[in-house]
Amino acid sequence: MSPGRGMLRIGVIADTHGLFDPAILRHFRDVDHILHAGDIGGKSVIEQLERLAPVTAVSGNVDGYERSGFPPETVIELGGRRIAIKHIVFEGGKITNDGRAFLERARPDVCVFGHTHRPTAEWVGATLLFNPGSAGPKRFTLPRGLGLLTIDGDHVEPTLIPLRDRKER
Repeated sequence: MSPGRGMLRIGVIADTHGLFDPAILRHFRDVDHILHAGDIGGKSVIEQLERLAPVTAVSGNVDGYERSGFPPETVIELGGRRIAIKHIVFEGGKITNDGRAFLERARPDVCVFGHTHRPTAEWVGATLLFNPGSAGPKRFTLPRGLGLLTIDGDHVEPTLIPLRDRKER
């Protein structure tokens, strides 16, 4: 945690597909850590994020999973919370069998995921399922977005941040 702040701010991003929107710089300016939930689309996105804060990233289906150099899933602890990150947890509007097995195995306080491009902040029991939406090129009719997780003691607060349909200049 940042000295004197007493809380941890975590930037959450997914499905960049190689696009680094300058809006990220503004929204993640004061974060303590960044989580990328896959479909990165190139290491340059991670390199730019690393200029802002330490980054933990997983690969997604367009990254070729392990071929990308990033694991397909990971579990870390930040701010005293167990955070699981995996690209595909939901598909077709429901938790996949593999996603359910991952949640049972990881037993996280928060699970960050991507793939659906649909912003989601939903509590399932004691676990927050959090998808910031896609920060990459607009696809379908879904909005582009980022997320923030604020951890302050026992409280975890998710925030979804909408982005414009096209990247900022």
